[in-house]
Amino acid sequence: MSVFVLGSINLDAVARVDDLPRPGETVAGISLELFPGGKGANQAVAAARFGAPTRLMGAVGREDSGPSLKAKLAGYGVQVSDVAELPSIPTGQAHVWVSSSGENMIVVTSGANATLSPQHVAATPLEGQRVLLCQLETPAPAIEALFRAGVAKGALRILNAAPALPQGAALFPLTDILILNQTELATYARLDHEPSRLEEVSRVARKLMSRPDQTVIVTLGSAGVATVRRDEAFLVEGRKVKAVDTTGAGDCFCGALAACLSTGMDLRDAVEHANAAAALSVQKPGAAPSMPSRREVEQILAE
Repeated sequence: MSVFVLGSINLDAVARVDDLPRPGETVAGISLELFPGGKGANQAVAAARFGAPTRLMGAVGREDSGPSLKAKLAGYGVQVSDVAELPSIPTGQAHVWVSSSGENMIVVTSGANATLSPQHVAATPLEGQRVLLCQLETPAPAIEALFRAGVAKGALRILNAAPALPQGAALFPLTDILILNQTELATYARLDHEPSRLEEVSRVARKLMSRPDQTVIVTLGSAGVATVRRDEAFLVEGRKVKAVDTTGAGDCFCGALAACLSTGMDLRDAVEHANAAAALSVQKPGAAPSMPSRREVEQILAE
């Protein structure tokens, strides 16, 4: 039971506004808060909060917020010995705008995240890691190296192909479980619309598969989560909640799913748990601070 995450670590500056600005528009902020963030960090926190022993590989700046971010991640239960502190390179940052309805817009600058390389992976022992989890806010060659190394170790390889980048598709053949949202699915499949019905989502998702044993999971926002295999597809319906902040909801889903699968949980049950975790996360502000515990998730499932 263990999860190894290779991914980004950012300082999130979250500004709350009544309405998200249109192009060229200036709006007044209601508040500004600083949180630990980055898809890698968020997903590692979600997995650790769910109870899985979780290691995070990443990089931060040494002279700015990097050391304090490492300390905060450790406080959430994430093992951070594989997080490098780099001199003269800034920690990654995300500038997040959140509207009163809970919708968000995000601009990310990579900073130290862009320095991760196959050499970092080669120097890291992976024995005992049951699940490898990556996103696309770190260089693709490092992810490729990790997934290739994971084959020999018998690890389950999960790729959250976000943000949607051209180099992401090259990693799909090395992936056991691919996680996308509707927008990312449309981008990789080169569609001019976002699929929403299970039948179309399934048909499009299968076009991204390169092996018969792969799984594609498509998050559909409030509509729920579609899970697609070669010979089956099922929908876990979304939970009706009042969203305070949707930042990190997808990361929460990915981390919780990885934690569940690291215990050997059935895929359908794991998706149910991860879907419930994401629903809980949007009811609190921030990304990492909003990740629920396994006990909270099981309580909402019981209800």
